[in-house]
Amino acid sequence: MTTGSTTEDGPAGGRASRRRGDELEQAILDAVWAELADHGYDRLTMDGVAARARTSKPVLYRRWPNRAALVVAALGRNAPDYREPPDTGELRADLSLFLRRLLHRFDDLPQDAVHGLLVDLMRDPELREHFRGLVSQGPVGGLTAMLRRAADRGEINPARLTPRTCSLPLDLLREAALLGGGVPPDHVVDEILDEVVLPLLRAPSAG
Repeated sequence: MTTGSTTEDGPAGGRASRRRGDELEQAILDAVWAELADHGYDRLTMDGVAARARTSKPVLYRRWPNRAALVVAALGRNAPDYREPPDTGELRADLSLFLRRLLHRFDDLPQDAVHGLLVDLMRDPELREHFRGLVSQGPVGGLTAMLRRAADRGEINPARLTPRTCSLPLDLLREAALLGGGVPPDHVVDEILDEVVLPLLRAPSAG
């Protein structure tokens, strides 16, 4: 099937095969990641993604309504599997593994691209809304599962498990990334866990 001068998968007469389903989506999200690495979010365009993926803009818009949704889909595809968070039997080890995996998913992006994306999250309401949905379904869910297991083992105070404390490690890492201009080093993860998160979760309830 053709639409104007393009095929379903790419420009008419191009050499790209007619990809569909998962194969096409993977090619598009790979292209988004590469465009982020080269240009950052601010200069990423649907035209650039379509050209790099050897497809067309209508193909992109059939799957994602806008640039923000497309970028968040790429971020989610490159994230760890939040459905099975680490379970070492000890909370600190679980949190350390989980947070380091989360941070190191950006290893193939330049530091300025990561920092630029975080800055754009603060100033772009559309991107922020899509990202909030990704975080609530993914890393916050994984953190909540690990914290609940730890509470069941008696490692932490179950009364401390609130939506705010479950998202606290991510909030602190995000702040460290914004202030530091890129992905925080591993020792920052240790400081967040040992100086803030674990003491809070282990503390007795007030009153």
